[in-house]
Amino acid sequence: MTDNEEKGIPLITRSVQRIRENPAAVAALLESFRKSLIRIAVAVVACSLAGYVFARPILTYFYKVANLELAAYGIPEAFLSLLNVALATGIFASIPYITYEILAALPPLFPSFTRRMMLGFWLVSLLLFYAGALFCRYVTLPYGVRFLLSFEGQDIEAIISVSKFVSFCMLFVFGFGLIFELPLAMILVGRLGLVSAKKLGGYRRYAILLISIVAAVLTPTPDVFNMMLMAVPLYVLFELGLLGMRVWGK
Repeated sequence: MTDNEEKGIPLITRSVQRIRENPAAVAALLESFRKSLIRIAVAVVACSLAGYVFARPILTYFYKVANLELAAYGIPEAFLSLLNVALATGIFASIPYITYEILAALPPLFPSFTRRMMLGFWLVSLLLFYAGALFCRYVTLPYGVRFLLSFEGQDIEAIISVSKFVSFCMLFVFGFGLIFELPLAMILVGRLGLVSAKKLGGYRRYAILLISIVAAVLTPTPDVFNMMLMAVPLYVLFELGLLGMRVWGK
């Protein structure tokens, strides 16, 4: 067992022991968590209401990027699709606040995770999330749509449902935003002493299998090409996370 792992076990033990010895602190922590969820919900709803104003231009922008013509297969489908775009816009705009609330819950559990460290992780997490969204917008989404539409022929013409198109785009954008957080999450667990880079690197073959499963689940289409568009960047991020754990994880 490495030194980092030996330090990680007492760290977890001390955290559990503090919880057992101080039930009032557990109640306060749960109350703080409840209030955080309420604040996050209020922020998302407020941003979603504001996002509804921009829902139609955002939808127009995405189908121009994909060079598609959309169709509504039900009377409320267009309206519900705009609501989904507004909700996605609200969540996208609320990511800085949501991330801050999540990271702010760590210092009471892990005293070694200082407030200064929390702010550093918060800034980097925002950069990685929005970098993943931009990567999806300029690389994955256009090429993925183009590849899938290449199977059209004289006898097949794609008529895309607006609701399915919205789900396709939002799942891709948020999926890539989240998977780009992988290196930071790995560095975080390394800093907290929960796992070492050497230990995690020993499970690389299992990581490849897990990455393939995650990519298959997050990719809304069953073709290998779109799955690889997510799996390859995810594996590269895994290797970057291992490198970051070796440099900054101690």
